Amino acid sequence: MLTCGCGRWMHTEGIEERGDLTGVPQWFIRSECRGCGLKVGVDVPAGQTHGLVDRLLWTDDALHRLDRMPPYVAGLVREAVEQDLRRQGERVVTYETLLRPRIGERIEWDSEAERRLDRVPAPVRAMARVELERTAADRGWSRITVSLMEEIKAKYFGMAAQKT
Repeated sequence: MLTCGCGRWMHTEGIEERGDLTGVPQWFIRSECRGCGLKVGVDVPAGQTHGLVDRLLWTDDALHRLDRMPPYVAGLVREAVEQDLRRQGERVVTYETLLRPRIGERIEWDSEAERRLDRVPAPVRAMARVELERTAADRGWSRITVSLMEEIKAKYFGMAAQKT
């Protein structure tokens, strides 16, 4: 942990995900001393916090994405993501972490499921993709199917698909 010149530890206030001219992702970590009010920031390579982050923290980009989700879903996503990171011993939730399935492997989509996802309204589409991939990962599945989509739709919206 960072220690201020006044003798108190620096509290992590926020993290920004930044690109670099070389293409290497960087994080800008903002810290503040609650004793004297000194504020500092430091650029570090992504994932290499070296004790600069004092608690589980969301990057600004991840928080922005979470804030755009409907409130009834955002709470569920936040809880699942934070639980997953704690299990892995990580402290920073990034935009990529938010979208990553729990098993860390790529989840494939049936072509019909992908077409249906494309018809989901844009504000809900990313959230739906995250929840579907997380559910499949939790179950050990490697593929998203229409039947899984219908199950999740019924779970969150109380609606079952109407057969045509």
